[in-house]
Amino acid sequence: MTDLLPTARTGGPAVLTKGAAPPAAPPQEPGPPVARGTRRRLGPGRSLPFGRLIGPVLLIAAWWAASASGYLDPRILSGPGSVISTASDLVATGRLQDNILISLQRAGLGLFFGVVSGVVLAVAAGLSRSGEYLIDGPLQIKRAIPSLAMLPLLILWLGIGEEMKVTVIALGVAVSMYINTFAFLTSIDSRYVELAEGLDLSRAQFIRKVVVPGSLPGFFVGLRLGVTSSWVGLIVVEQINATSGIGYMMFQAQQYAQSDVIIVGLVAYGIFGFASDAAVRAIERRALSWRRTLAG
Repeated sequence: MTDLLPTARTGGPAVLTKGAAPPAAPPQEPGPPVARGTRRRLGPGRSLPFGRLIGPVLLIAAWWAASASGYLDPRILSGPGSVISTASDLVATGRLQDNILISLQRAGLGLFFGVVSGVVLAVAAGLSRSGEYLIDGPLQIKRAIPSLAMLPLLILWLGIGEEMKVTVIALGVAVSMYINTFAFLTSIDSRYVELAEGLDLSRAQFIRKVVVPGSLPGFFVGLRLGVTSSWVGLIVVEQINATSGIGYMMFQAQQYAQSDVIIVGLVAYGIFGFASDAAVRAIERRALSWRRTLAG
């Protein structure tokens, strides 16, 4: 047996004969140290209980500080103390509760009719080409027309009663519900449709097992926007030819330069809007608990 001899070829790879030891590996330059067990976090982080209240609380604190330090002219913007005192007086006389109940009734009816009509139209347009051709165009046109621009026509048709006010609110809600529900419904993967056809599902089973789970995220997005639209529409209709409601109370206060009463109305709108959005979020988290998203 001969011992190992590397080849004499200069610059070529060393060839080992039988029984030879492998050549030493070339030295490597030391690299940066790698931390073991660490991972960069790219998400928004853990959520805090009642964390969404931090922003409003800071805003109220800044308002209170500016008022106490004299930076705010009370003739232009009343301070929190004056607003609280005015709200107490309105509650004592029952004026605030009566107007709030009327406003909640209008917003609730408009939200109900808007949600039902928007979802029905989205399902009809999403599951049928003829329905899409007939429904989608007019709804897209309505989305481009502000509700305020339709008020003269609606007053001409329905008068200045409650029907007109509820209709204005319902139209804004219906458009939001339709746009989002229809978008998510039509984005369902066609493979699920083919699977349902292969399993010979009925139309009702297809809607319950495929359409509803696929369009439910869009439904909740539309519902959140619809709740906001109901409050925005309520503000509009209650300041035009109204005789009751929070908006009417604010409009009357404007005539007498009562900024504290106006702030009370704005705070009422803000509280109900924030609370209703939080309620929809809670229902959404429970209904879509199977999803893992950045929202947590």
